[in-house]
Amino acid sequence: MKPVKAVYAGTFDPVTNGHIDIIDRASQMFEVLYVTILDNMNKNKMFTLEERLDLLKEATKDYENVIVTSSNKLAVEYAREVGAKVLVRGLRATTDFEYELQMALANQHLADDIDMVFLMTRARHSFISSSTVKEIALHHHTVEDLAPGCVAEALKKKIG
Repeated sequence: MKPVKAVYAGTFDPVTNGHIDIIDRASQMFEVLYVTILDNMNKNKMFTLEERLDLLKEATKDYENVIVTSSNKLAVEYAREVGAKVLVRGLRATTDFEYELQMALANQHLADDIDMVFLMTRARHSFISSSTVKEIALHHHTVEDLAPGCVAEALKKKIG
């Protein structure tokens, strides 16, 4: 079996323990995993691109085969650029599946040589989203069980 590179792309505003779970498992499946922040213009972001890159790098520093990057391209275009043959996506619930199915079909249309791999989020992370983490933090509750420590600290500083 030949080595395969993969891309796990998202907004990561901020990175959560659910994301880290997917990164952990995908990093064991692929030779190189590019964790890539894509600029989604449809989302209101709390953290700047630089802040998100720093948080992702800190949260993934122990993974030797994970490369944290950013791109303003489509995920399939970025995957081609780095020689990746797989896009990794996490699924929490059936609502995620409907969105991810649309994205997978669009990606197949654009690049049928790049496959999608879906990893089910572990049950303990199934309710965690970046939006949920931000909402809980905005109401001055701890998010230390929901996000890496560096993110919990960054949220405290950001919210005040």
